[in-house]
Amino acid sequence: MDIKVGAWSHTSYADKETQCICDQVKSLVEGKTNKIYQEFKAALSRNHIEDRKNFLIKVRVGERNYIHLQVYQARPCNGGWLQLSGVQEDKTQDDGLEPFNN
Repeated sequence: MDIKVGAWSHTSYADKETQCICDQVKSLVEGKTNKIYQEFKAALSRNHIEDRKNFLIKVRVGERNYIHLQVYQARPCNGGWLQLSGVQEDKTQDDGLEPFNN
């Protein structure tokens, strides 16, 4: 995906990399929401690159239930670690994927 440094990409369908990120932060999300998710499938994502890569991810957690995640990933030269920076619950398939604070 071709995006400018400092700008959010357009929303696109999630890929294997995005699902891998979701798999890695799932336990953190469950801890933050105090819920156990049987389904946890990345649906859509947006990226933003600064000194690290930022992800907004729409995750399907039930038949008509979605959550939004905001995840930071350090550059590979800095270890590539992931940090869950926010979760928004009670989202729908049609809710836009926009940056948030929480």
